[in-house]
This record gives sequence, structure tokens and C-alpha cells, in this order.
Amino acid sequence: MADEVFAAAAEQYKDIIENTETAEPPESVATTETARNAESHEPAEDFETADGVENADAAATAESTDGADSTDEAEARHRRAADAGDTASMSVLGALLLRRGDLAGAEPYLRAATADGDRAAANNLGVLLHQRGYPEEAAGWWRTAAVAGSAAAAHALGRHFRERGDEPAAEYWLRQSAEQGHALGAYALADLLEHRSDVGAERWLRAAAEQGHREAAYRLARLLEHDAADTAHDAFGRPAPGSRGTQPAAPRRTARSAGEGPAPSRTGEAEQWYRQAAARGHRRAALHLGAILERRGELKEAGRWYLIAAKAGEARAACALGFLLRDAGDRESAAVWWLRAAQDGDGNAANALGALHAARGEQQTAERWYRAAMDAGDVNGAYNLGLLCAAQDRTAQAEQWYRRAAYTGHREAANALAVLLLQAGDPVGAEPWFSKAAEAGSVDAAFNLGILYAGRDEDRTALLWYERAAAAGHTEAALQVGMALLHRGEEQEAERHLRCAAGGGSAEAAFRLAGLLDARQPPPGPPALGEPLPEKSECEEWYERAAEQGHRRAQVRVGMLAASRGDMESAGRWYREAAESGSRNGAFNLGLLLAREGSEREAALWWTRAAADGHGRAALRLALLAARRGELAEGQRWCARAVELGPAEVAERAARLREALHQELTA
Repeated sequence: MADEVFAAAAEQYKDIIENTETAEPPESVATTETARNAESHEPAEDFETADGVENADAAATAESTDGADSTDEAEARHRRAADAGDTASMSVLGALLLRRGDLAGAEPYLRAATADGDRAAANNLGVLLHQRGYPEEAAGWWRTAAVAGSAAAAHALGRHFRERGDEPAAEYWLRQSAEQGHALGAYALADLLEHRSDVGAERWLRAAAEQGHREAAYRLARLLEHDAADTAHDAFGRPAPGSRGTQPAAPRRTARSAGEGPAPSRTGEAEQWYRQAAARGHRRAALHLGAILERRGELKEAGRWYLIAAKAGEARAACALGFLLRDAGDRESAAVWWLRAAQDGDGNAANALGALHAARGEQQTAERWYRAAMDAGDVNGAYNLGLLCAAQDRTAQAEQWYRRAAYTGHREAANALAVLLLQAGDPVGAEPWFSKAAEAGSVDAAFNLGILYAGRDEDRTALLWYERAAAAGHTEAALQVGMALLHRGEEQEAERHLRCAAGGGSAEAAFRLAGLLDARQPPPGPPALGEPLPEKSECEEWYERAAEQGHRRAQVRVGMLAASRGDMESAGRWYREAAESGSRNGAFNLGLLLAREGSEREAALWWTRAAADGHGRAALRLALLAARRGELAEGQRWCARAVELGPAEVAERAARLREALHQELTA
């Protein structure tokens, strides 16, 4: 991808990012965009390391131009002094040559300075020998320098022992280095302590970070953020024991404890350390800083840090920047950054590109990117391939991809596979996959298990799964639990679940909740003459909420309550909506209202529709209307229909009317 393309996208980003309108991909596609804010297996960014050379400042000075002295003149001056036996110059010249890579030239000067007791030379001689492949001899010189007080040598010696598995010796020397204020020693000690889950790791990370060690600042921020959010990774970006490497597509956020969120002070401090590391060029710190800012709604600032990290080669930042641009409505620029991230091996970005092409109807290109995501190790690629094949009625291929993702632990793929098997008439094969998905945390799978057991009349087991799904916020599951509890007569618990389901948008739950509340209050009487209309009760508000979602029975009930309050205009409106949606009760009641207003012709039309749908009272009304008009044969026909439809009271009245009409006809 040409650099100017990315530059153009970045330039567009400045103005675009302020637009907060979102344009979501198809809901069924698992792009796992939320993973850009979550922890994942992170590639280890190169640690800040020093070459371990002491007298580094003096050597650097010798290599630089200072006043009239050139580099060659400075080196020549040190060489003359060293050849004359000056220990300090031998040490500086040895350090200069060592840093330049001239090991053969550096060694005699370092050995000579070491023989004269120069501590820095002993350390540097150890570095030289280590580079030549003599670690044990190097360790001997490091020990000499460390005993003499060299923090750099103590650090090098500690790392030497750790590489050989001697952790007690490693800790001893690293602690010596760290306590002398050596940043690399403090960081290495923190790494060792964290490996042993020692709480002292934070102290030494902080010590290194405060001395400007950017990797320590980053790791300290990770530790603080993890402690605040109680995530499943340690301070060094590694998964904690027992945590799962592959996370499902759905976002998963955990609180610190029940009812608590992340500790704000720790999160704020983490942000400060991320800023420090990012300002020093740490690209993953810039990524995490962008994620914090994005969660806080500071999208423009978040985008700036994502852009910095992305330009530094952080694929996840490029992916996150793509999502930010997409949410701002600029899908073309988003695709540019997703492409860059996907080409760098980011499976999440490949999935996003697949979703983008699938939404455009470019199925082959979408499939190619989903395969790329799968090749990058993102299990969502296989799941999305399954969704793509299922949408094209390629059931066999869909099952294949669902199985592939499900076997890796993808819970939604397991649920989708179970649904596919159930639709194919294999409930026995579907059940274990539903169970596996539900146990892994799939709310939909838990609900589907409830449906499966309810279909077998195993109501007790079905209710257990419904309750589990309802506890996780599944609206339809909460409705099923509420209905089951109502059937048992446990109204208080039923009301709680129905409120949850109704609040989640279930029209049926709102209707049943309204019915429960309605049964507890006395029927309202008509308002006295001159009194204002009474206010709506809570049950009427729930009826109305269900009615607004198209629930026909709720529409009829809202109309009845409005009529009882004397609000005939609202009653007529709700009756008409219900009738036009196919409600026979709505059509009958609308007919009654129209007849009272003198519109018998239109009333007859609605009663005819209701009677045709099996409403006995509507048929009786039509019979009475025909009798009043003198249409006796028509009246008899509607009487016969009313007798047929019932209920008993209506059938009895219709039979008497039919007999009367018959007598009138034969008189």
C-alpha cells in the first residue's frame, strides 16, 4: 500500500473523527471489534536494553565533536594517554572500541585497566567476553566489578544467573543493582519477582519507570490496569494460569467484585504511565492509551494515539483506528487501515474487511478475508465463514466451518452448529453442542437449551436453563421464566422477571406485566360529569408500551382502558390499529364505537371482518342490524353463524333471535 494513501487517510481522519454517527456491520458477523480494547496475547516489543558498557558517557563524548576536537582527535588523545599508562584513558578507550564493535582492539586496554583495579573496565571486559561466547569467564569479571560496586555488572551477573536457572543468585545480584538505582536492574528484578507472583514486582517496576525506562512504564501501566479491572493477564502481558487463550467474539467485561467497577485511582495512574511510555515511542502503550481514551469518549485524542501506534507498525492500533473511522461514517478510510493491519497479520482487521465486503454483496472477497483471519489464528474467521455459507444456503460448508470454530472453543459457533443440527432434525446431535456453548457462557445457547427441553415436556430442566439465560440478561428467557412463575402462582418473582423482559423490549412481557398489575386494581368507573380524565395507571402504560410495539391484544386493551376513562378518540385509534393488524376483538370494538357514533355502515364492515375471523358477538351484532333493516333472511344467516361460533351466551341469544325471525318470515 502506497504511503500517500495512508497519509491521505490520516489527513481525512482529523475532520472525520468528530462525527459520531455509527454505521454497524451486519449483526451476525463477529468482527470482535471490542477486542481492540481488551487484552490479548501481545507480541513482545523489544525491551529497552543497554549494551552493559560502563564509561558509556565518556566513550560517547570521545565519539562526538566537541569544540575544535574531532572524533579522531579525541580518540587519539585517549590512545596516547592509555599507551602512557593512564588507567582512566585505557578504560574509556576500551569502552569506545567495544561500543564500536572492535573487540580485538578493546580487549588489551580493558584488561590493562582491569589489572589496575578499574571497576568499569572489569564490567566492560565481562561484556566483551560474553559477546565472544565465554559466559563463565564474563561472569567472573562481572562478579569482580559488582563486588566493587558496579550496578551495571550486578545487573549483568543477575541476568547471567537467571539464564542458567539459578533464581536465588539472580535475585541477589539484581537486587544489588536495583537498590543502587540501576533502571535495568530494577526492571529485571521486577520481571523475576513477577514470574514468582511476588507482590514486590510493582515496587521495582515503578522504580525503573520513574527513571525513564519506557518498557517498565508500560508494564507498570498494564499491572495497574489489570488490578483495577481484574483481568486474566499478568503485568507482563502473559495469560494468567487457567485463562483461555481464545476468547469468543462477544465482549466480556468483569468487575473488580460484585457491584464494583474498576478502581478509578489505579486506572488513572495506569493512564499516566501509558502516556509516559507512549511519549517515549512505545507503540503498544500508545495503543492502550488510545483504548482508554476511546472508552472515555475522547475519540479525537484516542484516534491520535492509534495513528501514532499504527504508523509505528502496531497492527492492532491500525485495526482500532479503522473501527473509529467506520464509526465516524468513513468506511473507505477504515478499509485502508484494516487492510494495513490485515496485511500485518491482524485477524480482527481481516474479519472487519470480510464483514465490509459481505455487506456490499462481494461474497468471494469476504470469504477470502475470513480465510485470512482464520490463517492469522483468529477463530472468528471460521465462524464468519460458517455464517457466510449459511446465508448462501451452503449448509454442508456452514456446518464444516461451525464445527472447526466450535472445536476450538468458540461458543457462538457451537450454538450456531447446534441450531443447524436442530433445523436438520437432529436434536440428539444438537444437544451436546448447545450444552458446550451454554457452559462456555453463551446466553443464546442456554435459552435454546430451555426451548429444547420444553419441547420434550421436561419443564423443570427447561426452567433451569431459562433462568440461567435470564440471569445473563436474555429478554425472551426472562419472559419464559416470568410466565412459568405466573403459572405457579409466584406473582412477586414473576413480576420481577416480567419487568426485566419488558424493560429489554419484549412486547409480550410488557403485555403480561400489565395484565398482572391490572388484575390487582379495581376496574375504573366512568369519570363524573365535569371531572378531568384520570391519569394513566402503570398497567395502562405497560399496555401502551406493548401496543406501540404492535401487540394486538395490548392495543385492544389500551383502547378499552381509554374508553373507560372517556377518551373515545384514543380508544378509536387503538381499536383501529388492532383491527387493521388482524385483531378480531379490535374490529368488533371498533364497530361498537362507530355504531355509537352513528356510523352503522362502517361498523358493519368491521363486524363482518370480525365475524369472518370467528367472532360470535360480531355475527350476532350483524344479525340484529339486519333484523332492524328488515333483512330477515340475512339476519337468519348471521344468527346461524353466531350459534356456530358461540360462546354459549351468544349462541343462546342468537338461537332465540333466529326463531323469532323464522316466525316473522312464515307469518
